Amino acid sequence: MNARVDPAVLHSLSNRHLDALEEETIYLLREVAAAFERPALLFSGGKDSLVMLRCAEKAFGAGQLPFPLLMIDTGHNFPEVTQFRDQRAAELGARLIVRSVEDSMARGTVRLARPDEPRNAHQSVTLLEAIEEFRFDALIGGARRDEEKARAKERIFSHRDSFGQWQPKAQRPELWQLFNTRIAPGEHFRVFPISNWTELDVWQYIEREGVALPSLYYSHPRQIVKRRGLLVPVTELTPLKDGEQAQTRQVRFRTLGDITCTCPVESPAASAAEIVLETLSAEVSERGATRMDDQTSEASMEKRKKDGYF
Repeated sequence: MNARVDPAVLHSLSNRHLDALEEETIYLLREVAAAFERPALLFSGGKDSLVMLRCAEKAFGAGQLPFPLLMIDTGHNFPEVTQFRDQRAAELGARLIVRSVEDSMARGTVRLARPDEPRNAHQSVTLLEAIEEFRFDALIGGARRDEEKARAKERIFSHRDSFGQWQPKAQRPELWQLFNTRIAPGEHFRVFPISNWTELDVWQYIEREGVALPSLYYSHPRQIVKRRGLLVPVTELTPLKDGEQAQTRQVRFRTLGDITCTCPVESPAASAAEIVLETLSAEVSERGATRMDDQTSEASMEKRKKDGYF
């Protein structure tokens, strides 16, 4: 005779891992607030930073975040994302600090090799300038270890020297969640509270919590052109080249960044629940499938991180 299983029990079991991840993230956010004098949360308006922001709300209460939100703007972001970023910060009553790569270009600290060059890698210069301007001693980021190999090497509390550089061979141990947060003048930490989350975890949490996202994450019609195996959106910044022909496809973005290097994937998924099902069968990581600037070697990405990249 089969015993009847209480649906509430099944629901509790299916969400147990999300509860554990949320609890860890809240703990880490509170550790940052307790250990550092001038932390900031890196906030792009993307799904990972929005999940982290939801955990911060639970950690400290709405309207009571103990740190500002910091956005390093390339000047080539999707307008839907920047509008959503501003809206969400206003809803939370959070202080939003925006610093632009274009300002660094005007100062001469960033120089592009060509006008259409992706600006993501140059964000590190503007970020380090913002750290010096506001004397931040900890920056909370939404990077996850499953995104690519260089990030998988990094600690949750990632020490940066007085030049903003990451030294992968000199990382501090993090046994039993004991974190060494000591820093000398001019040094700082990058802290990644959702390091142990996966893309699937993020989408399951978004579905469970009803986290609002920019509309670009869900299926919508868009003109694209195929290049190097990727679906490149046709925009003013990424126009058609000679001989190319645009196609209209139902697509969504798995990750959002600089328009010049961020590509969608073909998808009919119009809700978080549908994206969860799609993610279960995905064979390529979100960055590997959608970021032209990540079509590089692990060593190249590691060098960018040593130079101060997120």
